[in-house]
Amino acid sequence: MQPDSLIAELQNKNPKAFERIYERYSESLFGVIYNIVRDQHLAEEILQDVFIKIWNNAEAYNDSKGRFFTWALNIARNASIDKTRSKAFKNKKKNLTADFYVDILEEKNSFANSVDAIGIKKYIKILKPYCKQIIELLYFKGYTQAETAEELDTPLGTIKTRSRNCIQSLRDILVK
Repeated sequence: MQPDSLIAELQNKNPKAFERIYERYSESLFGVIYNIVRDQHLAEEILQDVFIKIWNNAEAYNDSKGRFFTWALNIARNASIDKTRSKAFKNKKKNLTADFYVDILEEKNSFANSVDAIGIKKYIKILKPYCKQIIELLYFKGYTQAETAEELDTPLGTIKTRSRNCIQSLRDILVK
């Protein structure tokens, strides 16, 4: 089944189309979710919620506004970020041992693993170093623009401009 017809079937609430969509995208979406929440069980829960949202809101997808994967990725990313900003998540993280944080800090390839999980590693390599940093913080770690500005010790306006320019550069690379 072609991707466009598969999506049309999903929008018509065809359970078989939903299964195929899940098979096609769940691994990549899980990778993005896990890279934000850093908890296997929680990432699995969020993935389930994301696919429920995809099922319930499939008719809201419009192919003239972007690719289906991008639409689903935004749902996954937003759900993950919402979870990390919840009070329960923050309280849970307060009770973790220092080993949890050491593991995250020592994982030098986290950005490489993140971009590889969604299949854009070869495109990210082409970007300028500051673009890689900004994309990692904003899209893979779930930072806000203000948090990114603070982390990089850069004015907020500069982060906004650079993030817009970096995303445009990535779009230009992908469209070629």
